[in-house]
Amino acid sequence: MTPTRRLPISAAVIARNATRTLGATLASLDFLDDVVVVDSGSSDHTVALARESGARVSYRAWTGFRDQKNAAAALARHDWILSLDADEAVTERLRDDIARRFDPAPPSVAGFQVSRLTRYLGREIRGAGWYPDRAVRLYDRTRGRWVGGQVHERIEVDGPVDALVGDLLHDPYADIVHHLAKMNEYTTLGAETLHARGRRPRWSDLAVRPPATFLKKYLAQRGMRDGIPGFVVSASASIAVFLKYAKLWDLARRGAPRTAEAAADESPPHHTADDQHPGPDALTSRAKEAPE
Repeated sequence: MTPTRRLPISAAVIARNATRTLGATLASLDFLDDVVVVDSGSSDHTVALARESGARVSYRAWTGFRDQKNAAAALARHDWILSLDADEAVTERLRDDIARRFDPAPPSVAGFQVSRLTRYLGREIRGAGWYPDRAVRLYDRTRGRWVGGQVHERIEVDGPVDALVGDLLHDPYADIVHHLAKMNEYTTLGAETLHARGRRPRWSDLAVRPPATFLKKYLAQRGMRDGIPGFVVSASASIAVFLKYAKLWDLARRGAPRTAEAAADESPPHHTADDQHPGPDALTSRAKEAPE
């Protein structure tokens, strides 16, 4: 069904050079009453595209995912926030369930978990730990906010959490080259965070963790079900683990200083470990699940 009215929910979208995907993101939000896009210095047509869609656009210098997303939520007209990246889009099934939950009034829970379905190399990836990738994405900002660090930010809410039906469609990479560039960025951040926490690299981090990660992704988490893209996902996760710990070893070898950003990282320790899922993965809530 199509909602008969625009819902009193604000979409908070962060973006930078997102022309490839932002159009689909904004088109999927036409059932909401308010859309805010926080840009961090795009050099392409991202800002023009957002304004043409009717979104309110604001500029904020980049200080990290957590800060950008909290800033976007603060600009919203409504307390209920649907937080998205510029490479995510709401499916019809998810839209319909959101409309049902807000009819006739906002729900009593503090937030909702949403599953995310990633499309990569022409295929929807359902194995390798990439699906359902549940996380709180729709929340009451009076009872929740983004927390975490450089890589694994998450929404934390005070109150019960329910789960929505339907998926966010995620289109993180244009191609493998784009994937590798992002991998290089995230493994550097991950290594810096571990280094700032005093983590010392071990031989097993370089020799055992990478192949163990591949076996986990490809066999235990059934990356094999997704054909060659599933193999690439599993292999790239293994490579990412190797790169992160190799970079950690190099930071320790050089006696590199601990960066302020990494030292302030509030990610749970296990979130700096070995899962290199694209974007804000493993988002969690410290709330109890809502009763059925």
